[in-house]
Amino acid sequence: MTQDNSNINRRNFLRLTGITGAGLIMGLSSKASGIEIVENLTNALESYEILPFVVIEKTGLITIFNPRPEMGQGTFQSIPALIAEELEVSLDKVTIKQTGGEKKFGPGQSAGGSASVRTSYMNLRKVGASAREMLIKAASQQWNVPEADCYAEDAHIIHRPSAKKLSYGELAEAASKIEVPKTPKLKDSKDFKILGKSTPRPDVPLKVNGTAKFGIDASVPGMVYASIERCPVFGSKLVSFDATATKKIKGVVAVETCERIHGVYRSEGVAVIAENYWAAVQGRKALIVKWDHQGNEQFNSIAFEQSLRDAAKKDGAVAHQQGNFDKAFTEAPVKLEAFYETPVVSHSPIEPMNCLASWYDGNKLEIWTSTQVPGNIVNDFSRIYGVAPENLKVNTLFIGGGFGRRLYPDYVHEAVQLTKKIGKPVKTMWTREDDTRQGPFRPMTYSAMKGALDINGKAIAFQHKVIGPTLDMKKDYDITKSNGTMTEGISEQKYEIEHMKNLYVHQYMPVPLAAWRAVTSTTLAFSHESFIDEMAVAAKKDPMAFRLQMLTKDSDTKNILNKLKEVSNWDKPLPAGWGRGVAQYEFFAGQGGFVIVVSKKGAGIKIEKVFAVIDLGTVVNPDTTRAQVEGAAVMALTAAIKGGITFDKGQTVQSNYHNNPLIRMNEMPKVEVHILANGGTKIKGVGEPGLPPFAPALCNAIFAATGKRIRRLPFDINKIA
Repeated sequence: MTQDNSNINRRNFLRLTGITGAGLIMGLSSKASGIEIVENLTNALESYEILPFVVIEKTGLITIFNPRPEMGQGTFQSIPALIAEELEVSLDKVTIKQTGGEKKFGPGQSAGGSASVRTSYMNLRKVGASAREMLIKAASQQWNVPEADCYAEDAHIIHRPSAKKLSYGELAEAASKIEVPKTPKLKDSKDFKILGKSTPRPDVPLKVNGTAKFGIDASVPGMVYASIERCPVFGSKLVSFDATATKKIKGVVAVETCERIHGVYRSEGVAVIAENYWAAVQGRKALIVKWDHQGNEQFNSIAFEQSLRDAAKKDGAVAHQQGNFDKAFTEAPVKLEAFYETPVVSHSPIEPMNCLASWYDGNKLEIWTSTQVPGNIVNDFSRIYGVAPENLKVNTLFIGGGFGRRLYPDYVHEAVQLTKKIGKPVKTMWTREDDTRQGPFRPMTYSAMKGALDINGKAIAFQHKVIGPTLDMKKDYDITKSNGTMTEGISEQKYEIEHMKNLYVHQYMPVPLAAWRAVTSTTLAFSHESFIDEMAVAAKKDPMAFRLQMLTKDSDTKNILNKLKEVSNWDKPLPAGWGRGVAQYEFFAGQGGFVIVVSKKGAGIKIEKVFAVIDLGTVVNPDTTRAQVEGAAVMALTAAIKGGITFDKGQTVQSNYHNNPLIRMNEMPKVEVHILANGGTKIKGVGEPGLPPFAPALCNAIFAATGKRIRRLPFDINKIA
């Protein structure tokens, strides 16, 4: 937009294509700093870059658009709730529609980094508040009464003295002539009816009764199916293929090549296209493909892990330093060093990758898929494939698990290339084996730790050296530079340690990599908080007390630890053979902490109880928050005690859930979740902060119970003592 987005402009009610009747469109500016209403849909949507989030029809029907894809984390409820709260409408009387990267909805159409609520909270509330004030003014003018005598409730404006009321639909035409308030007044949190309450999620009934549409459910007339053979050895090149036997299989209609595009990682595959999915898979099995591995078949986990240990001897690039770590460490009376190792893991969403794409009318493209980034797809694909943005439509469907995997549209690229080649709608579907073997994966990180104490057991020096690849997968990485993603959070912890020096050592890994839920904090928190525990033991201090003694200033970290101490009865003695462990971690997405209680169980360990505290600043739906923390704990426990991903002869060893298992219900302990939402220092995310501190809290508890310090993940929880 060209106008100053800090000001609110006059707009009118209008008719929205696909929605009957005149209505009010409310939205944010492209910079998310103002509120706008559209003059004329036909012309204005083409002339201005706006985000119309609310449509109020003359009939009284209200539609709220959700720009944050729903993948189980609850945005189908939480994002519309921000608007509905201020608009004074119940979500059960609202139609919620998912955006698909359309220009008129502006940037921010994505779900990742636990950013949905924390980056939308105030702006979307202002949308609802502005619409509410305009409707109140329209009613006051119609009744010729003061605005102060009117209030909004249940999609009506009510005159307090007389109790007469008008519906939002009845007020639409009059409200269209009213200036948009520049500074709409937001409700006091004590008056909230939706926010902060455990409100039923509108997507749950749809998922229970089977009417919810996931990407894998997408279907259009005349579509065909594709199953793609990709080389199991990463980094290989396609030399040739023989599809003679494939084409003899009933239902096979074509065999085409397509490129998998994942950042700098590119690989060519052979797609078998058929009238039904079964024929496509059988035709794929019949292919004879010749690959050039280019020496990549030599790559294996054992050798790569050793290369990380060797690389730890390098100085590395400085990520952060304060004081004089080298001097303080050299002169300290008590020194500690430890080395921590974490594995490669897969995302393993229950819904495998899939995409339906249709290239039609020469240069138009429509996509149906489960994606976390519909906005990116519209922006990037229009450029890559030469499609005008107005000719590219993305239908964002429910997602059967994302965890960061669906931030990367490599599977969408494949479908688009194939539909363009054959001129029919093509639905690509990855098998579970494709999903497990092909990645992209969360990379391992190794951590070389150093710490020092004075004679009184006070922490005076700390160093965390991270060794690992980068998520951008660049082989020619500048090793003189650190990488914020790979050192995520290690320099942001609030512990007051005078001398600190954190480092990063790059080590290239020739496989496709990607962010996993909570990104690199999932590996770094394990080493960071486990080593803090080692320092506490060396100082002969209680691990909780040791942490709190390093937090003399007020902070959310201090609040979390004090809450954990309270709810877990930390100071209450445990039976013999039992142990408690604590850990917390703060990073870009937010902050959480755990106390885990374990007991010896023969040769192994039983997790008796898990106490979780998450700090949010404010909470939209407590029930969803608890579910997200519980789900994060499930993923964290899986990554801690299950096998993970390994490589041999250049390819993934694991192939499905039988050798890449998830935690089962009977293995999962009870998780007691406590939410801090008393303001704090800022609004924080929900989906990821409950994951990083789990593994260190568990391993610290195991040490307390057994004296065995675990420095490598995963480990066998049934074989500890």
